[in-house]
Amino acid sequence: MDQAHAARPPTDRDARKRSCGRGDNGLVAKSWMIDELAHAGPEHLDPAFVAGYDRKQGYPDPAADLAAFEAHGLDAASVVVDIGAGAGQFAIAAARRFGHVTAVDVSPAMLSALRERAAAAGLANLDCVRAGFLSYRHAGPPADGVYTRHALHQLPDFWKALALDRIARMLRPGGVLRLRDLIFDFGPGEAAAVFTGWLEHAADDPAAGYTSADYAEHIRTEFSTFRWLLEPMLAAAGFEIVDVDFEARLYGAYTCVKTTR
Repeated sequence: MDQAHAARPPTDRDARKRSCGRGDNGLVAKSWMIDELAHAGPEHLDPAFVAGYDRKQGYPDPAADLAAFEAHGLDAASVVVDIGAGAGQFAIAAARRFGHVTAVDVSPAMLSALRERAAAAGLANLDCVRAGFLSYRHAGPPADGVYTRHALHQLPDFWKALALDRIARMLRPGGVLRLRDLIFDFGPGEAAAVFTGWLEHAADDPAAGYTSADYAEHIRTEFSTFRWLLEPMLAAAGFEIVDVDFEARLYGAYTCVKTTR
């Protein structure tokens, strides 16, 4: 290693690598698969960050997502999988509404917090599984619904396409995918203007919300994609988009129905 490289300051990529143990390939066995832990963002593996996670997220109300599933026939007998469940803001509410919920996350700290909440709420129909989009193995009958919020952007586009294909395969025909994420509803030439406005409206207190530094780091180091790239991935996986809504050209909410396979 040359002296200049040895003196290089640590980068976010270094932090991602350090978040994983030696030989841990994100719970997948194939040598060509990426390490999902390394793409989770090291802060999500930190119990101190997890303790304040809901406050930073702004306590998102799951009512619209629950209603989207119910509008497509999901009920008290339905099976739902929440991938990238975090501390369980949706999973807890879903377990009170649907027959069985599996909360999936790569972070042991997130799952520990979620298990405590589920136990305190007496929810015997909520299971927690440590896995990710590329490693979760669905057991039992096909799921009726899959939910994911602000997690798919952790994967580069090639892996997003594989993740959506895997989601489609775990759903029954007519099953519902409810996808929320940071998705860019603008053209490349508009990026600077949209991002400038986004950063100007960021939170000042990092404990109370995402700051301009948080947003800038997201743009630089995570993998949010353009809407006009994501939607063909959904179609290729066998989904029909039946409803879509965007906020500030940055936050997309999709309801999709599995139409093939």
